[in-house]
Amino acid sequence: MPFIHGVTEDSAKGLLADLFIADRTTWGYLPNFAMMFGLRPEVYQAWRHLNGAIKANMDPRRYELTTVAAATALRSSYCTLAHGRILAREFMSHQEVMDLVADPDAHTLAPVDRAVISLAGKIVRGAAEVSERDLVSLRDCGLSDEEIFDVVLAAAARSSSAKHWTRPERPRTRRWHSSRLRYVRLSLLAGRSIWQPILTTSPHEFTEP
Repeated sequence: MPFIHGVTEDSAKGLLADLFIADRTTWGYLPNFAMMFGLRPEVYQAWRHLNGAIKANMDPRRYELTTVAAATALRSSYCTLAHGRILAREFMSHQEVMDLVADPDAHTLAPVDRAVISLAGKIVRGAAEVSERDLVSLRDCGLSDEEIFDVVLAAAARSSSAKHWTRPERPRTRRWHSSRLRYVRLSLLAGRSIWQPILTTSPHEFTEP
């Protein structure tokens, strides 16, 4: 929540100080959400364990795809930016990630990706939307019930996380500050706006590094 004041790094002690050190190692900086979670270090530690357990059982690409799909449905700019960056860096082209956020139902994606995206969106918008047909489509793509449950867990966890922090922080990596990638960053804003320099790159001028 943007109106709750978190714990600053210089005031962190004990368990929280250790968690902040781990975050700096992982992210290269201290994310806003960590400072807010600092109000309840034990909850933050438990959340990290839960999130890590979910990720440990999933194909990394499917986890990020599920997360971005859920974040898009939730209109969470914070999460689409953070996890869209990972998708674009490791698994998909920048254009594919932009298309995913702009139109999650696009038929340019593989059937299994569309089925995962559809289920993730329904989970976060309202689990009552989910029907047996959603699960059948995933089974037809070769996913086991354990793998389908992983998608459900990842989407549900993102639904909770995105509602903890609704204010995206300023992008901290040079990858997103590059003028060539301003259009990419703006394209991943699924909800609330963020700080941004003047847009100078059009979609037609965009090229991947």
